[in-house]
Amino acid sequence: MKNESRQSTSTSTSTSFVLGDVEVTRVVEWQGAFAPARGLVPESGAEVWKGNEDWLAPDHWEPDGDSAVGVVQTWVLRSRGRTVLVDTGVGNGRERPGMAHFHHWRGDFPGALARAGVRPEDVDVVVNTHVHADHVGGNTVGVDGGWQPAFPNAQYLVPAADDFHFGPDNAYGNGHQEDDRLIYQDSVAPVHRAGQSVLWDGTHRIDEHLTLESAPGHTPGSSVLRLVSGSDRAVFVGDLVHSPVQILAPAANSCFCLDPEQAVASRRRILERAAEERELVVPGHFGGAGAVEVRQERDGGFTLGPWAAYGTERVASAVAAPVPPLAP
Repeated sequence: MKNESRQSTSTSTSTSFVLGDVEVTRVVEWQGAFAPARGLVPESGAEVWKGNEDWLAPDHWEPDGDSAVGVVQTWVLRSRGRTVLVDTGVGNGRERPGMAHFHHWRGDFPGALARAGVRPEDVDVVVNTHVHADHVGGNTVGVDGGWQPAFPNAQYLVPAADDFHFGPDNAYGNGHQEDDRLIYQDSVAPVHRAGQSVLWDGTHRIDEHLTLESAPGHTPGSSVLRLVSGSDRAVFVGDLVHSPVQILAPAANSCFCLDPEQAVASRRRILERAAEERELVVPGHFGGAGAVEVRQERDGGFTLGPWAAYGTERVASAVAAPVPPLAP
């Protein structure tokens, strides 16, 4: 798949491109510098950042503050007459005492979706690539002191392994941490109670173009969504990589990976296939164009190919206010 084959169409509130018969629209909830570079990716050396400063800055790295740059975003896929959301961001009004950057967050994610032409009742499928605060928060909205699904007609696809790990049946106690318990209570459990959730494991086919696959390590149920339509290929990888430096150094995990060895194995496997099949790699948090092709070198390492052919200035944004940086 060549970069020039992606036709870009834009309005003042959204940016879209087409892969085969699937339209892809990017909706950004927040973007900016959000963590110390080697706090986010502890196993990455300073040389990999400094040695690639010419293209990492400013979209992926702020050299002066040595801060990783990224986004919290949702990808809207229109496939086979249905609207599919890939992850739902942070959501508003959440109790996240251990996450200062998400605690009581207030943004305009619903408005950003509306500007991208998506009404809540239009959404047919919600994909949660994994159960972390910045990927499931928009699953629900607050109503009368409680929480209910934000998309009343949608089927929510939740990885079974994450549902168990972060849910109340985990013998270790509701996902191990207080924030994990709160995330599950306000963003996952209400979807179960409404009868709108589907737990899956291994693979799950959404339609002839879209298939979910397990890629554990970041969390037990972390997954990727493969798009195959005509000659075009893409893979929405969630938090398989947080920064492009993890493509250059695939053995380097983020500080959030729960099973480091498994995370590295999944990362290598998905990147190898992406390089072989010329899949556009679409991570959950990349700044800039947000998506990139990957090439594999003879020594087994990876380099970056063409970026998706559109910018961020016309993205449907829900940015409300700066987010405090993550702690080192």
